[in-house]
Amino acid sequence: MSEPKPGLLPANSSALEKALDQGFGQLLDRVTPPFPELMDPANTPADFLPYLAADRGVNEWSSAAPEAEKRVTVKLAWPTARQAGTRKALENAAKGLQLIPEVRAWYEQTPRGKPYSFSLRAYSELPYSEEIDARLDRRLAEAKSERDIFSVTVGLSAFGSHSIGAATVCGELTTIYPIVIEGLEASGMAFMAAGLYTVETATIYPQGS
Repeated sequence: MSEPKPGLLPANSSALEKALDQGFGQLLDRVTPPFPELMDPANTPADFLPYLAADRGVNEWSSAAPEAEKRVTVKLAWPTARQAGTRKALENAAKGLQLIPEVRAWYEQTPRGKPYSFSLRAYSELPYSEEIDARLDRRLAEAKSERDIFSVTVGLSAFGSHSIGAATVCGELTTIYPIVIEGLEASGMAFMAAGLYTVETATIYPQGS
């Protein structure tokens, strides 16, 4: 194990302070050079995201969230704080949870809603749960103005392509004539035969929720 690098702390620093200094030093060593990549939510190491979130004042944070969500949350933290109380801040609060938001103020609703209220319709392409719903409420509460009240509707979006297939079976018709010999008469029973091909059609519907 390599010797720890000397820090800038005074000699009388506590063991906890020295450990934190050493830990941050190891994180900084992972990026060369450490700036600006370290402070960029898109490029910083995943292990550094919680520290970057704390630096940007993120209050609603889940350590179990996907890495992509964490990076978006950190990226939108400052814009959301600067624009708190605006439509953009409310949209950012939902986008941080990888939702597709649609915000409508009270005067845009039909019929009109209560003054200083808004509705948010969010669409998710990922699994949605009660935990995410509660986290969305907390983020909206931070992003809205004090007097605003809101209602939330969440829908699941599914995208795909429809395919149509068809199959045909070709039928054959065979006619058999008796042998005809000039000057020879023949009598007997006549036989008729028929063949039938069946065609099957199948309709496949997408799986419903």
